[in-house]
Amino acid sequence: MIIYRFLTGDDDAKFCHKVTKALSEGWQLQGDPQYTGSPISGLRCGQAVTKKVEDQPYDKDKKLSEY
Repeated sequence: MIIYRFLTGDDDAKFCHKVTKALSEGWQLQGDPQYTGSPISGLRCGQAVTKKVEDQPYDKDKKLSEY
């Protein structure tokens, strides 16, 4: 099974660390990073990541980090 997450955050080092942590845990980048912004909230980033896990049934109540 392949699981999917979309990481989001402000365009800062904290967001970069979030993506780096996911990569270090076996997640892989999926597609290009996305950016959006407004005068009020500033620039926001998003990055999709996927991870192939052992075949097991999907459980919507299980945290993705527990796979």
